[in-house]
Amino acid sequence: MHTAPMQKLEPAKRLGLVVVVTGYGKGKTTSALGMIVRAVGHGMKVCLVQFMKGDLHAGEYDGLKLVAPYVEHHLTGKGFCGIQGNPYPYQEHRANPQEAIELGKEKMLSGEFDILVCDEINNALRLKLVDLPQVLDLIESKPPNMRLVLTGRDARSEVIDRAHTVSEVNEIKHAYRQNIEPQPGIDY
Repeated sequence: MHTAPMQKLEPAKRLGLVVVVTGYGKGKTTSALGMIVRAVGHGMKVCLVQFMKGDLHAGEYDGLKLVAPYVEHHLTGKGFCGIQGNPYPYQEHRANPQEAIELGKEKMLSGEFDILVCDEINNALRLKLVDLPQVLDLIESKPPNMRLVLTGRDARSEVIDRAHTVSEVNEIKHAYRQNIEPQPGIDY
């Protein structure tokens, strides 16, 4: 067990970074949730807006309630547009992310939060549920010390170019491809 006091690092200058987590592997939202846990550990306030999720329960929904004073969570989606038998028409799918991007911008500019996470915004952009000028405006409107995290597959080059940090999650192997059902605590 570690008994020596831990050193706390403090940057000479705090910056509001733009972070993109993209790719076809599992773990983009999980990475963002890890950043949320780190931020809470530093006493920061976080707003999480999930653009596509909201039709199936996931463990993070209840887990985030446990850190509620520090994390405000908004489920705005109707599930993944056009897959897994999702019954909602395109116009309903588009209406929710349109509201979500406005909500995210409002929360980002409110001064109440240190970090805004827009989960699955890259997917929403690829599916034309939000438009590139809206996403670029969100990035460009970011206050200097605000941290902005954008997740989802198929991040556009224009978004990547404006980010400070970009990570790509690549699938090497996935249990789903071995006919193993999604498992709680790992997949949702």
